[in-house]
Amino acid sequence: MLKTKRSTVDGYFLAGKSMTWWPVGASLFASNIGSGHFIGLAGSGAAAGIGAIAYEWNGMFMVLLLGWIFLPIYIASGVTTMPEYLQKRYGGRRTQLLIAVLYLFIYIFTKISVDMYAGALFIQLALQWDIYIAIVLLLSITAIYTVAGGLAAVIYTDAAQTLIMLAGALTLMGFSFAKVGGWNGLMEGYADAIPSVRVPNTTCGIPRDDAFNVFRDPVNSDLPWPGILIGMSLPSMWYWCSDQVIVQRSLAAKTLTHAKGGSLLAVYLKIIPFFAIMLPGMISRILYTDEVACADPDLCEQICGNAVGCTDTAYARLVMELLPSGLRGLMMAVMIAALMSSLTSIFNSASTIFTMDLWKTFRSSASEWELMIVGRQVVFVLVLVGVSVLWIPVVQASQGGQLFIYIQSISTYLQPPVSIVFILGCFWKRTNEKGAFWGLALGLVIGCIRMLLDFIYPQPQCYEEDNRPGVLKHVHYLYFSTLLSAITLIVVVAVSLATEKPRPEQISRLTWYTRMDPVDTKGQVELSTDRAEVTTNHTQAEEQGSNGVSHDRRASTSSSVSTERQSKLVSALYWLCGMERRREDRPSPPPAPPAACSLEEKPYLKTVVNINLIISLSVAVFMVGYWA
Repeated sequence: MLKTKRSTVDGYFLAGKSMTWWPVGASLFASNIGSGHFIGLAGSGAAAGIGAIAYEWNGMFMVLLLGWIFLPIYIASGVTTMPEYLQKRYGGRRTQLLIAVLYLFIYIFTKISVDMYAGALFIQLALQWDIYIAIVLLLSITAIYTVAGGLAAVIYTDAAQTLIMLAGALTLMGFSFAKVGGWNGLMEGYADAIPSVRVPNTTCGIPRDDAFNVFRDPVNSDLPWPGILIGMSLPSMWYWCSDQVIVQRSLAAKTLTHAKGGSLLAVYLKIIPFFAIMLPGMISRILYTDEVACADPDLCEQICGNAVGCTDTAYARLVMELLPSGLRGLMMAVMIAALMSSLTSIFNSASTIFTMDLWKTFRSSASEWELMIVGRQVVFVLVLVGVSVLWIPVVQASQGGQLFIYIQSISTYLQPPVSIVFILGCFWKRTNEKGAFWGLALGLVIGCIRMLLDFIYPQPQCYEEDNRPGVLKHVHYLYFSTLLSAITLIVVVAVSLATEKPRPEQISRLTWYTRMDPVDTKGQVELSTDRAEVTTNHTQAEEQGSNGVSHDRRASTSSSVSTERQSKLVSALYWLCGMERRREDRPSPPPAPPAACSLEEKPYLKTVVNINLIISLSVAVFMVGYWA
């Protein structure tokens, strides 16, 4: 907390732009792998095999796309938030406000509620605590160091928690494979993991034939392979290349090379969840078939309180049944670390968006001190949490009880239009504000309609007849993602071509082709000089007037002593939060002109990261190809 200057916007929201590659990479991984991943990814493995790991492997390509393609544009633009980038690129405020509000809703639907439910589910199974008591205690802890420390405290804590998560997950993986009889035991046992109580004459409880394939039938499967290649990539691109939670960590890196190094570390770490989370979830089904793979709704209700299925308890059951007491404690630390790392990342990023995009829009004259106070408001976080808690029952019942698939399906309804707007903004200079806004608005309306239909007509269970509307029954959500992206693209291009071109200031240093444009600092220097002159004149006037009031100041000294005593508590609070308030009798220094955002890289370090780029891409392609 004390490492960065937390009383400034860059210090609090971007950790002073001083982070090296290893905490950036660890924080990217920890922010992504929350308790929802431990519970959801293992649950999807238990329910349907390895298909859902395609989301993780797709993310390996996208985080590299962030470091090498998108991040240079964001750094050159000098932005703090992603809505701020759209405001600079397109002008106006309505696109920025729409995106800012949308981001907050996405965090509620797919992040905060999911992670709280997953973490509380584990704690309930382990300690028999009430879910909501567990949530309150965990949120109290996370709020303290998130509000006080800013992004620097969050990133360093994420780095420590990454080590805890890896140690615990790899330990459980070793116990799991030893218990099931190694790799051969997993391959042979999964197909036979059929619960003893099933609904007759149905497929309930029977493992999929394609459980060990990532690419599945394009028409009748749960994850069609064309949808994986296209429909999955656009929401994933939003998450890794334009989501505030992820991009904010990369923007905190001291140089572009360190940001690329962080992306590389995140890619290497993302190899682990397949072996340490998903495969143990499949092993849990083999070892505890009747409990994890229960296929009778009444029995499932008795086992885990969820009639649609208990596969999301796979990881927690493995921990509680397989590990000795001491290692159960380690895994409890793992789950709490995963929950806290995700929630703190989301709270910090949501606070950044609320402060820099919403509050600053309606309070354009707000001082940096005011922004720092608003950025630390716990009330806003509590509102997010309150809405998220109300959403938890919906999460619990969605997508046949598969938490991870719920996350991805909601993402495909809300995120593709945003991805299209960012892609065209970065790579097509002709895109303008009208095209971006109307394409985004129409895309979100269509996506929200599909999402509402999903909630009104939930996916039927294996023993129920599918009477959903055709758009739900025959159009998989990954295919819908592709269709939604195409509609948004057509609208943005058509409206942009039919209206005026963007102004030059909306292009310079804001697209891939103009990221190296020179920065015009002449006007900034003149403005800085004018402000300095005003400050100096104001100070001189104060000094001239001070001679006549010095006696009054001496007379008020005794009364000010008690005020100073009363303010010690406030001062301590300011110190904890890193807030430095300047004395009123001391003039503020003239503001320095902002430095150009450099994209320079040392040649030998650039070579090192580029070689690792080739290696990491090769590893990702091999893993996808081997399991396809």
